[in-house]
Amino acid sequence: MSTIKLTLEYEGTAYAGWQRQPNRPTIQEQVELALFQITQENIPVVAAGRTDAGVHALGQVASFHSEKLLAPSKWAHALNRYLPKDIAVLKSEEVETSFHARYSAIGKRYEYHIRLHACRSALERNRAWHLRSALDLGLMQQTIPYLLGTHDYSSFEGPRSDTKTQICSISHMAIHQQESLLIMQIEADRFLKQMVRAIVGTLVEVGRKRRHPHELPSIIQARDRRTAGETAPPQGLYLVEVLYGIR
Repeated sequence: MSTIKLTLEYEGTAYAGWQRQPNRPTIQEQVELALFQITQENIPVVAAGRTDAGVHALGQVASFHSEKLLAPSKWAHALNRYLPKDIAVLKSEEVETSFHARYSAIGKRYEYHIRLHACRSALERNRAWHLRSALDLGLMQQTIPYLLGTHDYSSFEGPRSDTKTQICSISHMAIHQQESLLIMQIEADRFLKQMVRAIVGTLVEVGRKRRHPHELPSIIQARDRRTAGETAPPQGLYLVEVLYGIR
């Protein structure tokens, strides 16, 4: 029995997120269907995290167990034969049997893309949040230190979450602009449901001068979703990397 680790890239536009759902297309379903085509077995695949509907991944990690005699690196090519064009396995490798894509992870990195332009984009419509007016990048950057560290991030948690604890540790955040594209980067040991999108929505309100950076401590301390900003739409969010072991 081998344990195989997959690194996947996908455009989430056509899917209801990673996790299988009845009567809705999901990434997990497509990967497991491709595995069935190769092995003729129903093999469950575990991901590092559940990306929401419309969210993309540059480095999602998943793992599964199989007895099929196939070289670890060949799984990527075999799966890509059966996966739809908006899902691709970038790498496959054998890992220790104790490896678990979700529970072995020590952190994740996300990016959020915002297109700042007076006109909409035909190519980026499903890959960035389009805002027509400029944002105050300086004010948004002033907000970052308040979000860093270990806190209860209940104020940024989406509804109907089954998370047992809202304590997370954000170790890195950065915001920079490349022409009309604003990119926010965030790294933490774990994330709550829709946490990144809620933080982005709050930062956008700061950038629009509807909030002040100094409000962030009271928002965090409130532990109430109603105190923070709107939830940014999913199409701008990318799971960039899942972190494991010593870096």
